[in-house]
Amino acid sequence: MDGTDGPTSLIGRDEQRDALARLSAPSSRGLVLLVGEAGTGKTSLLGEVVRHARAAGTRVLTASGRESERDLAFAGLHELLWPVLDRLADLPGPQSRALGGVLGRVDAVEASEALVTGAAVASLVSVLAAEAPVLVVVDDGQWLDSASLDALAFAARRWSSEPVGLLVGSRDAITAPAFEKDVPRLQLGPLGDADAGRLLDLQPVPPRGRLRRAVLDQAGGNPLALVELSRVVAADPAAAGRWTAEPLPLPRRLQSLVARELEALPTTTRAALLHVAVADGHDLPAGAGTAVTAEALAPAEASGLVRVGAGRLTFSHPVLRAAVYHSASFADRAAAHREVAEMLRAEPDRYAWHLAAAAWGPDETLAALLESSAATAQRRGGAGPAARALERAAELSPPGRARTRRLLAAAALALAAGQADWVHDLATRALEATDDPSLRVAARLSLGWAAVWSNRHAEALETLVSVARDAATDSPETAEQALGLAATVVYQSGLQSARRDIRDLADRLTSSEPSPAAVLVRGDEHRLWIDACLDPHLDREDAVAAVRRHPAAPSDDLAKLGAAAWLLDETETAVVLLRRALATLRAPGLRGQSGAALSALQWACIDGGRWDEALTAAHEAREAGAAHRMETVSATADVAEATILALRGDPTGARAHLESAVELIDVAEYRSFGARIHHAAGLVALADGDHDAACRRLLGLLDVDGEPVHHHASYLGLADLAHAAAHLEHADGVGERLERVLTELGPGAGPRLRQIAGRARGLLADPSRAEPHFREALEDPAGDAWPFERALTRLDLGRWLRRQRRINEAKTVLGPALDVFRALGARPWAQRAEVELRACGVALDAAPTTARDRLEELTAQQREIVLLASQGLTNSEIAERLFLSPRTVASHLYRSYPRLGVAGRHQLRNLAEHR
Repeated sequence: MDGTDGPTSLIGRDEQRDALARLSAPSSRGLVLLVGEAGTGKTSLLGEVVRHARAAGTRVLTASGRESERDLAFAGLHELLWPVLDRLADLPGPQSRALGGVLGRVDAVEASEALVTGAAVASLVSVLAAEAPVLVVVDDGQWLDSASLDALAFAARRWSSEPVGLLVGSRDAITAPAFEKDVPRLQLGPLGDADAGRLLDLQPVPPRGRLRRAVLDQAGGNPLALVELSRVVAADPAAAGRWTAEPLPLPRRLQSLVARELEALPTTTRAALLHVAVADGHDLPAGAGTAVTAEALAPAEASGLVRVGAGRLTFSHPVLRAAVYHSASFADRAAAHREVAEMLRAEPDRYAWHLAAAAWGPDETLAALLESSAATAQRRGGAGPAARALERAAELSPPGRARTRRLLAAAALALAAGQADWVHDLATRALEATDDPSLRVAARLSLGWAAVWSNRHAEALETLVSVARDAATDSPETAEQALGLAATVVYQSGLQSARRDIRDLADRLTSSEPSPAAVLVRGDEHRLWIDACLDPHLDREDAVAAVRRHPAAPSDDLAKLGAAAWLLDETETAVVLLRRALATLRAPGLRGQSGAALSALQWACIDGGRWDEALTAAHEAREAGAAHRMETVSATADVAEATILALRGDPTGARAHLESAVELIDVAEYRSFGARIHHAAGLVALADGDHDAACRRLLGLLDVDGEPVHHHASYLGLADLAHAAAHLEHADGVGERLERVLTELGPGAGPRLRQIAGRARGLLADPSRAEPHFREALEDPAGDAWPFERALTRLDLGRWLRRQRRINEAKTVLGPALDVFRALGARPWAQRAEVELRACGVALDAAPTTARDRLEELTAQQREIVLLASQGLTNSEIAERLFLSPRTVASHLYRSYPRLGVAGRHQLRNLAEHR
């Protein structure tokens, strides 16, 4: 058996499950080989096939190869046919005697009669197949005795016209003649990171942060290794720091898979393998060191444990490296590390790491070497490796300020890498290691950051508010950072009381500054973000003026400034700033910080009619959220994509994304998220023309008292709620509730909200009083910054004008609305505009083929690549963004050009500008 069991081992195996499901059908026939290394889920897949086949009325015969019976002739055949040996009498005499002899039912036949055995197996199964379909399933075929294997191979050739299927699972290719060619083969390869991550999330204690990455890397996509290594990590989470410099130890179940192979090797080979394991395939050229020689490695290479190529030595699977490493004593490992280190004196970073792996206790000299290595890694953009080096440096530091300082520096870099659990661990250790007030404040700030991204709202607010209070006098910058993070939590949660507390603290901090000018220059981004999170409608004009003064040069606070611009409905400015911010945040080592900027960019692009760019940002945000365990980022990306799919008339796809989002986030705790969910679900219903369902979902934007559930996101869907209510005969009280909410906006509302409010009032007003509201909504040209919302207002006004028989006026507003809907691909609304125009007597041709239509003909990945290329990104930059190879990007572009009607890359910019 291959060691995996249960449904979790079937994650990522949909293609193989579908193929094997066909084999379990009563009408199936033929031979299939299921090949994969130990732990890939072969046994679980075979078990599922057996269950389905039996449920469908198929007779199933099963056997499993055993290493201990590999040389015992016909042992496998005996297990397979034992339940049906009573049918031997149905066979011709020679076949019955031959099969009975090899299975021990009668005296053994002479050797010459053994040729009849295969025919006897074929005949016996054919007899059974005359009564019901038969499926023969063999697991661990690599250990099946050769006599049984030959008999099955012979029989398989004679079952081609019978309702008989043969399914063999094996770690290796089967060498019997019938299995060598023209045999369907299903390969179970390693799981990709996404499926491997899903499997980890189903474990009782899923690994997080850098330990999650360590499990993923060492398991190499092997399901059994993923499960077992997760148990190792869960059993000893405090050992995380040690495991950054060496492979995870293997549990007994995994160690036993390779122990015998290792024990059978000569002592010199095991010594050479230990050096290869210590070097991890990167540091040790083939032939380097006295222990590593071609002769010593030959047995390991012959057995497939290692590969030698291009002057490098590598293990055939990461688990093998761990098995070799942990089968040696610490003394032997340390000696090997020191030997490898001596070969790497010219490479200070690797030299330091190998010495650290051999260290037993505190060593300030070595800690300083690792700190220097961290600085090098950080300059190269590797926040994660730099954090690991600093953490190990802290562990090797004598107790004191240096240890705490290194832990806090590691936490800051882990923060940059987006590893919230790691930040929490490092900051907790720093807090325990010092009584210094300034260092403790810094540690608590890191704990607050970790709590924010781990969705622990109450803990985050309590920590961050206390940090802001304690740091206000001695460290205003730290206080501003704490309040900025607290404001983020308040925006997400929408808690009214917390909004007031944060604003009071921010006001006191500003007034305590000796130089207001310094606050304006240094603190603009922080204070703008705080104010925008707490209430984007309050003092909006001053905030917008500050956003428009943003510096032209790159700034570390561009992401915060861009997100503030988005909340303030400075949509175009937000897109520009967020694009610039992401150009930096996409650098190696900083991707963990890109999630919030991507989330803001996707919504700003939806607002501004850049829906394809919004989809690209949402896909990237989902990847970033999954990679760094930021469920809010992933969930928000799902809601953004659901919103676009709803607007474009794909309710099925939209609902799927909404369901995915709700699984990730508690809507009750995240009011901003809940409001977005209700709005998107309402748009799905509106796209379907179901106004009753739309009204029910959109009423979720208001609480039981008629107040907005969220102080920002709720307002954006109020006109859509009015539209749904206006189409219902009984929408009692909706108009009054909406008017009360809109009145509370006051004079701070910007042009976008004024446009939304005017449309809502026009829809709910008595028809004789509706026009002024629509006209007021459209009078400010600034409303063009939100093209879809503008087009909706024109559609509603056009419909009202047509019903008043003011046909010519109706045409003048309906035509531009249709153009926008078509350009955006908003099919449901385009169709409604077409209906209104035809009712006005306008003869409409079929919608012209647009760039949007041509892009829709591409696959999702091709479309994403084309859109990025249209923005001027090179193939290498696109490959890095989408985690592809430059060759794959080039291939997709080459195949896309003819379908887009362009000759080359230089025409893509024009295509994108007209989409």
